[in-house]
Amino acid sequence: MNEQLTPEERALELKRLIEQLQAEGRKDLLLKAIGVPLLEELRIEAAKGRLSRLVITEDYRFILEDYHKEVELQPVHKAVYLLFLAHPEGIEFKRLADYREELTRYYMATAKIMDKEKVMESVDHLINPLDNAINEKCSRIKKVFLELMDEYTASYYIISSHTQKHIAGSSRIWYERLKVITLPRELVVAVKAT
Repeated sequence: MNEQLTPEERALELKRLIEQLQAEGRKDLLLKAIGVPLLEELRIEAAKGRLSRLVITEDYRFILEDYHKEVELQPVHKAVYLLFLAHPEGIEFKRLADYREELTRYYMATAKIMDKEKVMESVDHLINPLDNAINEKCSRIKKVFLELMDEYTASYYIISSHTQKHIAGSSRIWYERLKVITLPRELVVAVKAT
């Protein structure tokens, strides 16, 4: 391709070449030329255009505004979701005890009529690394979002895994297994009481 072309002209030339390869039935060459990492980036870029704003009302209703749908979650699920929304850097499940107070605040806010003792008991289950409660809550959240949208779009809204590799010195390697919500935070709108 000519370096004198504008980006728009290069894109048109690329489109023409892609159409030729497709007509020849050579999607294998297209994939080889594009590469899997770029293909994944393109899928992400395509999904961004379909993402809805997530409005959290003052009474903790979760609304997918652009889809005109409500995300129906129990107060405990809302509390877990709010915790992970508040931490875009991610949280390791094994470190949930560090977030006990914050999780309790979210749960108390979303479960206004629930007894504080029951809330505390539930939070204790969620932060206990030997209890499966947090995994169960995340699975339920995922199921609700999958009922509202396709799997790829839902991947932005659910609490999903992200592993970071760390290297200390020359011989020590460890992995941080973070759980994150990848939804761009500019799409999260919290409506405050006036």
